[in-house]
Amino acid sequence: MKRWKKMGCLSILLLVAAVCCTGPVLLAAAGSRQDGPTTGAGVDAAAAGIPPRMLAAYLTGASRISAHVPTCQGMRWQILAGIARVESDHASGRTVSAGGDITPPIRGPRLDGSGAGGNTTAIRDTDNGRWDGDSEYERAVGPFQFLPETFRAYGKDGNQDGVTDPHNADDAAASAAVYLCGKGRDLTDREQLRAAIHTYNRSWAYVDDVLSGIDRYDALGAGPRIPSGNVGAVIQAALAQQGIPYSWGGGNAHGRSTGICCSPGGQDGRTVNGFDCSGLTLYAYAQAGIDLPRTAAAQAGSGRRIPASAGVGALLPGDLVFYGYSPTNDSTIHHVGLYLGDGQMINAPRPGKPVRIDPITALPDYAGGARLL
Repeated sequence: MKRWKKMGCLSILLLVAAVCCTGPVLLAAAGSRQDGPTTGAGVDAAAAGIPPRMLAAYLTGASRISAHVPTCQGMRWQILAGIARVESDHASGRTVSAGGDITPPIRGPRLDGSGAGGNTTAIRDTDNGRWDGDSEYERAVGPFQFLPETFRAYGKDGNQDGVTDPHNADDAAASAAVYLCGKGRDLTDREQLRAAIHTYNRSWAYVDDVLSGIDRYDALGAGPRIPSGNVGAVIQAALAQQGIPYSWGGGNAHGRSTGICCSPGGQDGRTVNGFDCSGLTLYAYAQAGIDLPRTAAAQAGSGRRIPASAGVGALLPGDLVFYGYSPTNDSTIHHVGLYLGDGQMINAPRPGKPVRIDPITALPDYAGGARLL
């Protein structure tokens, strides 16, 4: 990853054409669109009844399951949302920071066998109160209500910040995905899905409650079909970043980052932790082991180029989608997205707008694509 240094005004002006941006000419054209939070399949987050930051955690947890349980099939955000809906109503009443930390922490009733909160079996403390604030008895913790002992066994660092914490939405969602996948379940099979949920809480009434939520989210999420293999991993990685802020020059192979100064509209990327368009595609492809150049124009030289003259119909899910002031001149390319199929792309549009699903027609100067997989 290139390290940006302080530069004079002339250098900044020269970079404007190279760093991924929408540019002043395009802002007016794109500004007429209606903007709203979306889910992994282009569904209004309000319709799903899920706070956007929690939804981002579910998307991330589902998209990265292959890194932890490679043989697991069918893990998707709807399953994680179904569990969290029952366990904490998606962290209702709490504040979730940009980094996923939930305050105040979510702690269940004291499991002292007293019958309060429905518990009849005493479970002695295993974490010395580290996560549950109780050094005598256990309490379930976080939006997925893990017992501390279970979280120690299955906990994952979902946001890759070096800390694994059940009170962090990303960590909790990634850990729940690992727990539900077990040693490699096929969650597209209804009976295996039921069995996975039953291990979470050994009540068939609980299973039915969770499944009713999953079915509802599946119905809302009927959108672009995610391919299998590396193409699917790239798309899932990009979709998991929905809601992350746009940062001029932001994003790298490890995820979101602060960027550089300054966009044509004046955004100082050094103050925003997020992605610009080429930072998003760079990150997504890194999850499949492919290193992309940093800028949109340079990425046009990767893989097999699909000329604009071939039309949008020549694109396949996972292809890079380019926009340029001259469709036949790659040096004029100023923007890149990731094609999802059905005329849609996952896209970091411009300063002030988060990563989201957009139609390919959101920008007027389509310049073809590139196929890397």
